[in-house]
Amino acid sequence: MIKAYIDAATKGNPGPSGGGLMLTGDHLYIQESFALPELSNHQAEFASFCALLDYLLANDYQNQTIMVYTDSKILAQTVDKNYTNNPDFQDYLENIQEKLTSFPLLILQWIPESKNKGADNLARQGLQKALKLQNRRK
Repeated sequence: MIKAYIDAATKGNPGPSGGGLMLTGDHLYIQESFALPELSNHQAEFASFCALLDYLLANDYQNQTIMVYTDSKILAQTVDKNYTNNPDFQDYLENIQEKLTSFPLLILQWIPESKNKGADNLARQGLQKALKLQNRRK
């Protein structure tokens, strides 16, 4: 079983954003931080989940049991209900629905922020990467 923790960080709302993911399992410990485009905080949470799914697919982990933990209630509830009436999330949800068809057993679960510190730190590192990229463009 793989446990994955995801989070996003945004400066401003919307603003430069970053994401982080942490994977743990048998002989597996991976940490990634990445810059995201200018997004709202909630959009950045969806983008981070999409990035995780892309990472899992690219590394051929889709046939494992995967528990994904997020501190975003909106992300967890939207994916659980498989519905959103928020146009800002619609494209993300469609992207997520399409990718989830490749995973026989992936469960997304909400956890409190206090239980997601590793992914939070990685998301903040991702935000720093986004801010550096933004400063280079100026």
